[in-house]
Amino acid sequence: MSQTPAHFRDQVSTLTDDGLKRKWIYPKIIKGKLYRYRSAVSYFFLLLLFSAPFIKLNGEQLILLNVLERKFVFFGIIFWPQDFYLFVLALLIFIVFIVLFTVIFGRVFCGWVCPQTIFLEMVFRKIENWIEGDQNQQRKLDSAPLTFNKFSKKTLKHVLFFCISFLISNVFLAYLIGSDTLIEIVTEPIKDHLSGFIAIGVFSLIFYLVFSRVRELVCTVVCPYGRLQGVLLDNQSIIVAYDYERGEPRNKVNKGLENQGGDCIDCKLCVQVCPTGIDIRNGTQLECVNCTACIDACDMVMEKINRPSRLIGFKSETEIKDKTPFKISKKIYGYSAVLLMLMTILSFLLIKRTDVQTTILRASGTLYQLRDKDQTVSNLYTAEMVNKTNKTVEFEIIPDDKAAKIQYIQKPDSIAYGGSTKVTFFVIMPQKAIKQYKTKIGFKLLSNNKVVDRFETTFIAPSNN
Repeated sequence: MSQTPAHFRDQVSTLTDDGLKRKWIYPKIIKGKLYRYRSAVSYFFLLLLFSAPFIKLNGEQLILLNVLERKFVFFGIIFWPQDFYLFVLALLIFIVFIVLFTVIFGRVFCGWVCPQTIFLEMVFRKIENWIEGDQNQQRKLDSAPLTFNKFSKKTLKHVLFFCISFLISNVFLAYLIGSDTLIEIVTEPIKDHLSGFIAIGVFSLIFYLVFSRVRELVCTVVCPYGRLQGVLLDNQSIIVAYDYERGEPRNKVNKGLENQGGDCIDCKLCVQVCPTGIDIRNGTQLECVNCTACIDACDMVMEKINRPSRLIGFKSETEIKDKTPFKISKKIYGYSAVLLMLMTILSFLLIKRTDVQTTILRASGTLYQLRDKDQTVSNLYTAEMVNKTNKTVEFEIIPDDKAAKIQYIQKPDSIAYGGSTKVTFFVIMPQKAIKQYKTKIGFKLLSNNKVVDRFETTFIAPSNN
């Protein structure tokens, strides 16, 4: 029988009972096995986050999300506004993947991969513990009157917090405007890049406030993913959960006496280590980010009292209640099928994507022109070509039909990097080669004797039949 309080879902864990004041969270840090694994994952992603904008691949930075210039780069491949449908499809795949992952594993993404959690727990929280001490020392320091020791510690902490926030804001801007542009802003006089320096200052202040004051409220109040989790989870989802069948009823450990209750000794260590201030024993809660700190804490206690580990662990409600193993549900099969279908479509479109995208249109108000002098028929076309590469492209249009000839009215020599150009030309065909009123004709776009695009249109001419 559960001993959890009935009102825990009616209030936010970080507010007082009257809801008027915030409870400041002082999580205890226990460096168990999962904490070490999570640290390794966090350091990998920190290295990736800080280095990705400055790594060059194919002459472009590894990841760029330049909304202002409508230029997106992923692993050296450039995507322009004409590829927006690919970006939307990729975003849809990411959302479906997160949904599928949540259905199976709950909110593990938040505790192990989310930049907010990584920076807060693995950077800012560690600095805070290094300067102010553990959670008890921090609590005493905050409640103590202002002294030189308190002032110096708080000043040092917040100076370091702001410096790191300044560094994060620079890296964040490198993703948005490009690392080369960022370096120009930082190295050149402020008057030449006033808007850039203002942006860096604003983002620095925002990140500083998030990691120094807002903290876990980003996860519990601001982020919509916690609410989404409540809709997606079911009894088969594997989440960080307390085994109430094994743990209840809770009893304190009495030396020399046989335990008459469950394995939970009500030490509340799982509550003390929680970065969002919840009691995992109350059941699934949207505030839980699945950071696994409570698992390490509980395993440490179970080891000391010689009882099996994983009283708190990755478990589903069905596994706890019915002692049945995890099974793939129809919902998981459904989401997997949708994800596979979307990934197949995206892969096909990426393979089919060309370096230059050509759109050809018949000149408005024209059909065909008969040339009695050489017994030919001509159609007038306008082609627009968009360069999706990171270099200037010289080009030549070659018709697939050897009988067809091209006569240019307007022909630029090349297509600039990231730009587009228009070409106006006649396609000339011998009258004797015309078999029907409308004929499909194809073209190759060559650059350095390499086919970079293929396109086709309709040629109109009176039939000889």
